Amino acid sequence: MTASIQVTTNPAVQYVLRLGDTCLIAGQRLAEWSGRGPVLEEDIALSNMALDLVGQARALLTHASKLEGAGHDEDQLAFLRDERDFLNPTLVELPRGDFAVTVLRNAILATFLKQLWIRLQGSSDSELAGIAGKAVKEARYHQQHAADWVARLGDGTDESRRRMERALRDLWLYVAELFDADAVDEAAAASGLGPRWSDVQAAWTAEMDQILEGGKLQAPKLGAFRSDGKRGRHSEHMGYILAEMQHLQRSFPGGVW
Repeated sequence: MTASIQVTTNPAVQYVLRLGDTCLIAGQRLAEWSGRGPVLEEDIALSNMALDLVGQARALLTHASKLEGAGHDEDQLAFLRDERDFLNPTLVELPRGDFAVTVLRNAILATFLKQLWIRLQGSSDSELAGIAGKAVKEARYHQQHAADWVARLGDGTDESRRRMERALRDLWLYVAELFDADAVDEAAAASGLGPRWSDVQAAWTAEMDQILEGGKLQAPKLGAFRSDGKRGRHSEHMGYILAEMQHLQRSFPGGVW
């Protein structure tokens, strides 16, 4: 079994890893729909969006490895870090759930990522700005796709609305973590690397309110609960994701097709 790697706590590296890990774990969850979509067209759409997120993660992890300068490539960062070294928010690691959970989480995340990508196009780091310029186009599509489904399900049958309301209640508990700023955010903002995640909250809220209104839904109030996955303190679900995702690399180090 391959030993885990240790990653620096440099704020710039941590900032890029947070974003890369968010895309990677979200893509992993979304890929669980491959072959299980409610209709063939949707099966393909979800699989393609998962590939977009994994592609974004690859670019970000590769860039994080350059910033770190320790010789860890994208595969090592994805497959050889321990759970506590992953910095994604808890929202993206929650179980796949039903289709209502998936489309609502997609709407929440795509809206959030879109706002980050827009601002990251002005990053002082030219490579990160370039990644953002490509990713923002994908995030816009993901957001529109999810928004269409939120409207269809929220304003659909009694059953589809019930499921959307349940998804909204369950997922909204984890939204506040997205906007909790800390020293990593402050360092990124000070250096021009990127915005604090809290800086996008107002724009995110306005767009999410519009998306939910399309489904005749209303966002719950944010409570006092705060998850803390982006600081390495994850839910019980994260270990299962990593066990599946990392098994091959850890069992057969350096294996290639």
